[in-house]
Amino acid sequence: QVQLVESGGGLVQPGGSLRLSCAASGFTFSSYAMSWYRQAPGKERELVAGITSTGGSTNYADSMKGRFTISRDNAKNTVYLQMNSLKPEDTAVYYCNARWILVVAGIPHRSEYWGQGTQVTVSS
Repeated sequence: QVQLVESGGGLVQPGGSLRLSCAASGFTFSSYAMSWYRQAPGKERELVAGITSTGGSTNYADSMKGRFTISRDNAKNTVYLQMNSLKPEDTAVYYCNARWILVVAGIPHRSEYWGQGTQVTVSS
């Protein structure tokens, strides 16, 4: 049974920090690229940050660059999101995503999983 379980969300004051964790099970974690997405009320889900299966490359949405850091520990089947200098506009439900894509003879084969989300609220 595949599971992605996020934790670490909560209420934090502007300028504060949080570290989100996403514990994976039921699939070969080290083969999957991992990402964090977020969705604020009334808005579409957006990419926050992504990391390749080996952890060798990361990418961030422009508004998170310099404030957020994504990392992973393949020995622990866990991906992290360190969030610093939080702003009220960072308030959202944060979701963990696992994605695997293999193209064989031009045909893509995909596998994707989502966590249930964890609420982050930035407010004074």
